[in-house]
Amino acid sequence: MAALSLRPQRPAQQHGSTRPPALWAAGAAVLLLALVSLFVGVAAVSPADLLEGDAGVWQTFLVSRVPRTLAVLLAGVALSVAGFVLQLMARNRFVEPSTVGTVESATAGILVATLLLPAAPIVAKMGIAAVFAMAGTALFLSVLRRIPLRNTLIVPLVGIMLGGVIAAVTTFFAYRFDLLQTLNTWMIGDFSGLVRGRYELLWIVAALAVVGYVCADRFTVAGMGEEFTTNLGLDYRRTMNLGLVLVSLISAVVVVVVGAVPFLGLIVPNLVSLLIGDNVRRAVPWIAVFGAGFLLACDILGRIIRFPYEVPVGVIVSVAGSALFITLLVRRTAGAR
Repeated sequence: MAALSLRPQRPAQQHGSTRPPALWAAGAAVLLLALVSLFVGVAAVSPADLLEGDAGVWQTFLVSRVPRTLAVLLAGVALSVAGFVLQLMARNRFVEPSTVGTVESATAGILVATLLLPAAPIVAKMGIAAVFAMAGTALFLSVLRRIPLRNTLIVPLVGIMLGGVIAAVTTFFAYRFDLLQTLNTWMIGDFSGLVRGRYELLWIVAALAVVGYVCADRFTVAGMGEEFTTNLGLDYRRTMNLGLVLVSLISAVVVVVVGAVPFLGLIVPNLVSLLIGDNVRRAVPWIAVFGAGFLLACDILGRIIRFPYEVPVGVIVSVAGSALFITLLVRRTAGAR
């Protein structure tokens, strides 16, 4: 597998984008977007209405707008960090949960849970989805170790083909059991139905993202291979298993609560890498902020582009993500010549 492109680290004082004040400014911009998100939607909610104490407006604000905005922020942070962790483990810039079969495996797990345990609580379905996601990600990494030509471009193509096979099998069984419409709700990310009481599981992925930040250096070392990791005194299998669990749980929870949001974990880490380099510790906070801001901007755009109708955020992110994915592939190919 081709290693991550490591550029020489430039002094932080020469680049304002790497300074803590710049990160705080980016965080403030995300908070401003979050404030805008609270007042964008079909139901009229404005600061003036809130100040007047209108009970109906406050109910809409607290039951729908606040939970939705929090859900977008949490999902954006977690999916971006999960994509970065997977890139560290695979040592490839072009992998993330939606390009290695993780999301498709989680969707298959939810379908199995729906078929076999239709009355199971959402937490049980999330657990089954996480097990399937873990199995799918492990299968991808196993296949990757057996590819003789470890070309950077081959890696995501293998993952996309694996995900396509899993998605095809899932769709076949959904068709046979008349669950295609239900399956579609998990295949396209959409925050429109999130209200208080239906988004709280996403706080789990926020905690997992923190674990990913703390262990980011370990995942970097583990991506160098078992022998290298062991020589540095780390347990290779334990570190890889931890990464598998983090990526799988984050993917499963987001798919269960929101649906699939493809390419987010691919877009954000690559943009951050282009802006500030490959210092892992410095990159993760930026990835979290960029991920939250990017997904929030896509969600707001989806609400206003066909107002009063709404375009699912998964569609918006897919369009932007696929375009950037192709751009990165072309740029990588041109640079290799």
